[in-house]
Amino acid sequence: MVKRGYHHGNLAQALVDSCLELIEERGPTGFSLSEAARDAGVTPAAVYRHFQGREDLIAEAALQGYTIFAERMEAAYAGGQPSDLRAFLATGAAYLDFARDNPGHYVAMFESGISINRSSALNAAATRGLGVLERAAEDLSQHIPPHRRPPPQMFAAHVWALSHGVVELFQRGSPGTKSPYPPDDLLETGIGIYLRGLGILPPDA
Repeated sequence: MVKRGYHHGNLAQALVDSCLELIEERGPTGFSLSEAARDAGVTPAAVYRHFQGREDLIAEAALQGYTIFAERMEAAYAGGQPSDLRAFLATGAAYLDFARDNPGHYVAMFESGISINRSSALNAAATRGLGVLERAAEDLSQHIPPHRRPPPQMFAAHVWALSHGVVELFQRGSPGTKSPYPPDDLLETGIGIYLRGLGILPPDA
């Protein structure tokens, strides 16, 4: 990795950037705080001006990730309107796009073991992003007869689980897993099957 150094007053962000690169290369537990400092071009002691330890640094990376994630999800949801179905499908696609474009953030958010309750800011950012998917699910669920309508949180959780599974197994290249179909197609068809089961899409749609 090439040492990037940092501009005066931007040490914290330089360390987060270093953390993200190390997470992409080695995973969230595969590096030390000293390595993050070295690759940012500073001494280990300098890290403690901004972060209490490695988990604190990863938590900041997760916070930044959730903020980007929320913005992406909100833009996708708004872009899919006025159709509830298009808005819902757009949020699923945005999830895959975010994971593809921001692998370090994605791992810090969902695979590092950092709780979203670690801080109020982290909880708010995570709630904002995942809340978009729940909102899209609630809108779409209104098209299901009341006696067959799942709670919006369950509806959203099913799609989140499907999206996360596609990312983990087929988009990020987990060892021993492969598919002849692109991740986007896997997610789109999987959601389609799910929506047909709920009666939102006709069998031949």
